[in-house]
Amino acid sequence: MTMTMPRLAEVASNWWALALRGSLAILVALLAFAMPGITLGALVMLFGFYAFVDGVLAIAAALRGVREHERWGWMLIEGIAGVFAGFIAFFVPAVATLAIVWLVATWAVVTGVLEIGAAVRLRKLIQGEWLLLLAGLLSVVLGVAIALQPSVGAALIVTWIGVYALISGIVTLVLAFRIRKWARSQG
Repeated sequence: MTMTMPRLAEVASNWWALALRGSLAILVALLAFAMPGITLGALVMLFGFYAFVDGVLAIAAALRGVREHERWGWMLIEGIAGVFAGFIAFFVPAVATLAIVWLVATWAVVTGVLEIGAAVRLRKLIQGEWLLLLAGLLSVVLGVAIALQPSVGAALIVTWIGVYALISGIVTLVLAFRIRKWARSQG
């Protein structure tokens, strides 16, 4: 089976999903910085909300791709991973600190790898795909950093997540608006 590249119009039509994801990431960052003494329970719920909403948005974008008979598998896998991570956080709130550390680390690495894959696929379609690649690399770095320090306190994890979410959110927003600008110049 050969992989087909998505058409530029389809990539451009989903700019709003990227903008929403970037905005959500910035909101998570602001909350993390405003409440540095956050408890583990609040961290679990904050992460669960972010992962779940991000996953739902990715699934929505994948389903849109299905309707347009285009490749959507990576986005669907990313969405399912986010929803799954969100459900774990919501329905097992009493998990130990170590469990949330590994959950966040795994989610960050999986999401980062999938974003890197998407950036590689988009490199021939749009300029600025490096922004998605950068967001993916940042996600992988966050996941590895957390995994290497599993005994670190929840407050430090909140700070790491806040920094990652802020940078990733800004990068994703910039990419979304570049795609939107390109789409408007074509139409």
